[in-house]
Amino acid sequence: MKIDAVITWVDGDDPRHKAKREKYGSRQSLTRDDVAGSTRFTSLGEIFYCVASLNRYAPWLNKIYIVTDEQNPMLDDFIAKNFPDGSIPMEIVDHKVIFAGYEQYLPTFNSISIESMTWRIPGLAEHYIEFNDDLILAAPTRPEDFFTEDGRVVCYGKKYSSFYTTLTHLFRRHRDGSRKVSFRQTMMNAARLLGIRRHFIKIYHTPKALKRSTYESYFEKHPRHLEQNIKHRFREPSQYNVEEIQYLLLNREKQLELRPANDLLYLKPKRDDSYIAEKLAEFDKRTHHKFGCFNSIDQLSDEARRMTIEWIIRRIGLEE
Repeated sequence: MKIDAVITWVDGDDPRHKAKREKYGSRQSLTRDDVAGSTRFTSLGEIFYCVASLNRYAPWLNKIYIVTDEQNPMLDDFIAKNFPDGSIPMEIVDHKVIFAGYEQYLPTFNSISIESMTWRIPGLAEHYIEFNDDLILAAPTRPEDFFTEDGRVVCYGKKYSSFYTTLTHLFRRHRDGSRKVSFRQTMMNAARLLGIRRHFIKIYHTPKALKRSTYESYFEKHPRHLEQNIKHRFREPSQYNVEEIQYLLLNREKQLELRPANDLLYLKPKRDDSYIAEKLAEFDKRTHHKFGCFNSIDQLSDEARRMTIEWIIRRIGLEE
């Protein structure tokens, strides 16, 4: 089975990208972390660690596609230095390529919109794994960690109550009363789009195994659903999680295998140095855990950020 990897990435500190965000975003949206706050775009080298971890722990991958907006992370020298005996082929894919025919919605600064279109990468394998750049592989993996031998897609998640999510989000609002954009809410929105009211699949912050043909078939039948999700330049509460659509469809067809996310190492942002030190020490004991999510490390203190990056470098086995 040929399996590709897709990584969505942006360098929000690039003056050109920052200028575009300021041109299209309102002052209100640009200060909200759930919509378009700077933490959603800040790049502290996470893409280097993400790509290196794939080369270290998933050398069986066919190709890595990095999806971005008129940018290039300039990874070649770094990868050549750390993997002199060879590495997984890489290709940079611009938003204009995956939004072909829908250019009126560019530029976009919306991860939900972008992830709705990555399946349109030219030449993308039928089976692929999608990463955000704050994800790493933290231990050796096999294709069977993502796709079973009988062809089912592996999802690290569990069934979750829609009622409970609705109830909790009644109280999660901004000071002005507007709704927050919630990861869990976007999953429930997807379930409702498919007519599923009582539950949804709660997806965790792990790499997402996906099938290109599932998206292609669904959006050919429901083109308005695609346009509904990509028309927003910034994240919006009515949007749906596109991976949730895929997993619910595959579940209907008995082509999904749900697994608990026990292998996930997750570091929460906005925590003090003692929490970070304790979590990293705990992670050191979990040598077999395969996935790591280091979300918004720009929000850590300088010391906590240093500890975290040093841990990642050690875990992947990179030259400092």
